[in-house]
Amino acid sequence: MKENEHSQEEAAAGSSRRRSLAGGWELLPYISAITVLILSINQLFNLGFFVGFTFLSNQYAYIIAGFLLPLIFLMWPAHSKASLSKVPLYDAFLAAIMMGICFYFAFSSEKILDEGWEYAAPDHAIYMSYLFWALIFECTRRAGGLAIFAIVVVISFYPTFADIMPGPISGAAASLPDTAIFHTMSSESVLGIPLRAFTNLVIGFLVFGVALQHTGGGKFFIDFAFALLGHVRGGPAKVAIFSSGLMGSMSGSVITNVLTTGVLSIPAMRRVGFSRAYAGGVETCASTGGVLMPPIMGATAFIMATFLEIPYIDIAIAAIIPSVLYFFGLFVQIDAYAAKNDLKGLPKEELPSLGKTLKEGWHFIAVFVILVWLLVFLKQESVAPFYATALLILINQIFPYSRWGWRELKQFVFGAASLFAELAAILCGVGLIVGALAVTGMSGTIANDLIFLAGGNPLILLVMGALTSFILGIGMTVTAAYIFLAISLAPAVISAGLDPLAVHLFILYWGMLSFITPPVALGAFAAATVAGAKPMETGVQAMKLGSIIYFIPFFFVLNPALILQGETLEIIKVVFTALLGTWIIASALQGYLAWVGKLDIHPQGRWIIRGLLLISGLALATPGGGLMPVSNNELVFIAVALAVPTVLVVLFANRRNQTIRNA
Repeated sequence: MKENEHSQEEAAAGSSRRRSLAGGWELLPYISAITVLILSINQLFNLGFFVGFTFLSNQYAYIIAGFLLPLIFLMWPAHSKASLSKVPLYDAFLAAIMMGICFYFAFSSEKILDEGWEYAAPDHAIYMSYLFWALIFECTRRAGGLAIFAIVVVISFYPTFADIMPGPISGAAASLPDTAIFHTMSSESVLGIPLRAFTNLVIGFLVFGVALQHTGGGKFFIDFAFALLGHVRGGPAKVAIFSSGLMGSMSGSVITNVLTTGVLSIPAMRRVGFSRAYAGGVETCASTGGVLMPPIMGATAFIMATFLEIPYIDIAIAAIIPSVLYFFGLFVQIDAYAAKNDLKGLPKEELPSLGKTLKEGWHFIAVFVILVWLLVFLKQESVAPFYATALLILINQIFPYSRWGWRELKQFVFGAASLFAELAAILCGVGLIVGALAVTGMSGTIANDLIFLAGGNPLILLVMGALTSFILGIGMTVTAAYIFLAISLAPAVISAGLDPLAVHLFILYWGMLSFITPPVALGAFAAATVAGAKPMETGVQAMKLGSIIYFIPFFFVLNPALILQGETLEIIKVVFTALLGTWIIASALQGYLAWVGKLDIHPQGRWIIRGLLLISGLALATPGGGLMPVSNNELVFIAVALAVPTVLVVLFANRRNQTIRNA
């Protein structure tokens, strides 16, 4: 087990090329993380650490950025050949400039508001805005990669040439100085929704996720999953669903999740007979689904709450049924594959003891329950994770086998610092996209153009939205793609009469699909590295395994009962038919139906059998009425008419084959 833990750490460390700071530089991430935490706690709990002084909202954001963005230049090298052990002079200079600009704007925050600098700033502030703008570009490149960097650069400069663009994408132009000061000082660009969500909601949940990992939460959930499910057929793959789902919800990152839980689950899957590509596909799908699973769901859900101006917990509750459908479909596919190929679980004697695992890790479950209680019943979204983190660390220090020393405390603070800095840099870059669309008036124009192109048809708008979300998800992070679409696409779809929360969840789900869909499939490629499989083959397996996720967003946007909006009886009926339909779809895809047997009863006819059951499952799971031209009852009738004869034929054929074999 220790060897596995070591390999897990190595994989996680290798997932990101960061500099190892030494000497005086080593102190800066700790100082930044601790200061940001203190400022965040003071702001959210209204503790009044600074007697007689209250931070303005823009001042608070500048200060947070001033402590975090310089870390990007110190911890992330400028290029692949740069030193990983020594901070070059140019990076130290850039870090100092970034900090100086942020703190100058923080000092001048009252003037910025009172004198309207976002529209008419002094010359020196304009020049500082140019520099701040350029430094954010570089932060975005280092933290987010070249793809998002290129998109941010092009769109952030868009206001300077918006008036010469073709009709559908033309907008109100702005001069270069006006664009720069709007980006830097308005509440709609760098200081806009992405950074506001980070400072007001996300920091606490990031700290909780880091604390959970550094107190052994990841190991506990993996051991707990192995103890519960490791011995059943296809057990290690079912363990991956359970453990990766929980870890993904905590980390909010598909790649990180694959590289941490995958080093344990993938070798275990290989041992019981899963192919390398299939094992990688399972881990990819489980890790992707984890980011969509309540109660945490990663940073994007908090930004969604800010966009929709609703409590975060409303989003978490709405996401319950869609995530259950996804993981249920994944579970059924794995179980069907294991049954079809006669794959067993691991021997019980090799698995962790359930009793011992719970005895040593019960507090992780307790803290999760308390966190959910604070979120759901007390509706304390902004402060709940701080309470949960404090309780988790306090309990952790009681047990001698997990107690932190100085080394563990330093690792925790450093982990928080790097996570804060990376996400803050990406969100500042995304803020430039938001600002460019706002200053040109393109937010509303794009929506109107999309409605015109779709001919006002909501279903066509949804398909256009799905394709756009998927394409943007390839080039951007999920958060960046979501924010862009929430501004440009969501208003158009909502104007067609669809539920706003369902629409925003729809674009979030489709933005995630690039992680499991070739030719990009970043999550699958990361899993292929761990599994030693071919990347494209792993991507195909992941796409097949996670195929239900392509349909789920359409299900809940067509009928918000699947996101728990509506009357109780309607919700129960729709959820039941969706679960039944998901079971049939997943079984058809794998060619095995529980209590019926293998569906491939004839070499030439197997695709007909699978196709009929697939259509039947889709008919059951798809909500009728509303935008659909058929009712729920008609869809159920179609499903039954297709499924019952097909199942009877398969049952008869399997029994006949069994009789022949016995004879």
